[in-house]
Amino acid sequence: MSVEMEQLAETWQAHSKERQLSRQREPGRINQIALETQRAWPGFDGVAQRAEDGTQNMGCNQSCAGRLGSLWQVRSGAVPAMIEVVAKLGRGPVFLAGEMLECVITFTNPLSPASTSASSEMLAWASAQIHCQFHASENRVALPPSDGSKHDVQAENETVFVPNRGERGQCILSTPPKILFCDLRLDPGESKSYSYCETLPIDGPPSFRGQSVKYVYKLTIGCQRVNSPIKLLRVPFRVLVLHGLKDYQCPQDEAVAPSNPFLEEEEGLKKDSRLADLATDLLMAATSRRSLHLYNISSSRGKVGTFCIFKTVYKIGEDVIGTFNFSGDIPCLQFSVSLQTEESIQEEFQRRRGQPVSFSTHARHQEACLHTGQSSFSLPIPLSSTPGFTTNIVSLKWRLHFEFVTSGESAGTCLVRGSQPEAVTWTGVEQIEVDTFSWDLPIKVLPTNPILASYVSQFSSTNSITI
Repeated sequence: MSVEMEQLAETWQAHSKERQLSRQREPGRINQIALETQRAWPGFDGVAQRAEDGTQNMGCNQSCAGRLGSLWQVRSGAVPAMIEVVAKLGRGPVFLAGEMLECVITFTNPLSPASTSASSEMLAWASAQIHCQFHASENRVALPPSDGSKHDVQAENETVFVPNRGERGQCILSTPPKILFCDLRLDPGESKSYSYCETLPIDGPPSFRGQSVKYVYKLTIGCQRVNSPIKLLRVPFRVLVLHGLKDYQCPQDEAVAPSNPFLEEEEGLKKDSRLADLATDLLMAATSRRSLHLYNISSSRGKVGTFCIFKTVYKIGEDVIGTFNFSGDIPCLQFSVSLQTEESIQEEFQRRRGQPVSFSTHARHQEACLHTGQSSFSLPIPLSSTPGFTTNIVSLKWRLHFEFVTSGESAGTCLVRGSQPEAVTWTGVEQIEVDTFSWDLPIKVLPTNPILASYVSQFSSTNSITI
């Protein structure tokens, strides 16, 4: 900032409080400040011209002072001009690994062309890249030292685009960066949009936030003004992994298949559509099969009953339904069923040998069932949950966890008959010996249609930043 600008700043700050009092007792004082400022900086010609007009009323003086302040702030750099950057995922924030991600990025100069301080804005460049960040709990996971350098902040003179700068953990996966533009000029009120398309790596891990590890996917857009630090706009999204898509190859005869001559469709979109159709077919074939599975429920003292379930493979968003038949010799007083995930660290990465597995409960049903012949439950699998998967560090499995409370006596002794001869009253006993045992039934949970999962996603399809 020049010496004249520093003097101007001191003059303006010294009179900031006095201007408020001047509006009440000395209206002409504002005009005097404007004239002093015009002498120190001739750029305020319009303000000085209005200040010399002695016929202005109080409202005009206030307008003059406001314009004087806004011009000083813009021209001195106290309030720099801005460019709005908006990134929008057209289809939603959830994708299958192997699908194509498309994001429309819009750069806007928000100043109105009629503004007195309006001017064109310049951006040196903008680039975009997808990366996956891996973060592990130091108390549970022992990782080898990372070879990559750690970037915490963006240096003022840094011109290298590092999308994971300042992020926690390690970048385990990234796509090649793509340049959106170089030397972009935006006139006041002008907007320009760019489309970024990239195929998500099919061999990457799914999005996951567990107790021991986290896998987080982001699309990072970097842009830079001339002689300014790089600004990063991060767009988080979710990735679902379906095993079987990796080996998929487009049939050779599809090139000669009949098509609609009135529709223009890019080859990438065709392949993406075929991939989505294949995923739907694979999920439908895996989860639509139904067969009766019967399990005997027995304790050390005898049979309690049977449990019936019609399938053990589900998609996220479906309900797990099962029925009980308590026809055994041992009375069941109460049962509970929990839908749980089991997060286990591979042995070579465990912090302590034999460390316990982490469990998370997503739904639970509990019921008192004494003298109940049959019962059932329905547990929804949340759309926001992660399907089962395995990597070289962690594995996630699903299960139904059952807990049964049985009586140590026969069912008849669990009731007491009242002493009144004219009426029969049955009441529960105050104390009873019970036995408790548990049982785990593994199930398989697969992903679902990513469009359906987008409706309950915690991520927004639109993200923005002002630079």
